[in-house]
Amino acid sequence: MLPGRVPGLHLSDRGRAQAERVAERLEGLSVSAVYSSPLERACETAEPTAARTGLEVKHDDGLLECDFGEWTGAVIADLSSLPEWQTVQHNPSAFRFPNGESFPQMQARIVGALEALRTAHAGGVVVCFSHADPIKAAVAHALGTHLDLFQRIVISPASVSAISFVEGQDPAVLMVNSTSEPLSGLRTQ
Repeated sequence: MLPGRVPGLHLSDRGRAQAERVAERLEGLSVSAVYSSPLERACETAEPTAARTGLEVKHDDGLLECDFGEWTGAVIADLSSLPEWQTVQHNPSAFRFPNGESFPQMQARIVGALEALRTAHAGGVVVCFSHADPIKAAVAHALGTHLDLFQRIVISPASVSAISFVEGQDPAVLMVNSTSEPLSGLRTQ
């Protein structure tokens, strides 16, 4: 299913365990702020990190899942038989979900949100909880990769991707889709 922005979707036991693991991996990293998409599943993923850091989870609409419009809640197997699905997979920069968001709009939204958070917490470590497509779009942007190639980036549930922003420099992608190693060493890179 393409859940999109459907409300009321919560983490499974496995998802809660994965969220705890993310919080454990952040141990030793001085976190300045924790932000989340306002969707329940993202907020629930952020909660263990907030608890371990003693910080409040702040909601940011810029971190929301893509608005899939009329495709929200549709079965992916059904969507994959549509001619438009090939555009989603191979030319997403030219696609807008029916009564929803385009991929360029989604990318501009998350990149703008990350820029605002970077500015608000200059020099700090900001942990953001979002969704696979916006994260892939943000990573593609940071890498200087065209949006049409963002489907090549894999983002697994409860994985960590890290982007370093230094004033006057291009962003540096420190890791993508990491699910195992401790993250405390990121600050020194």
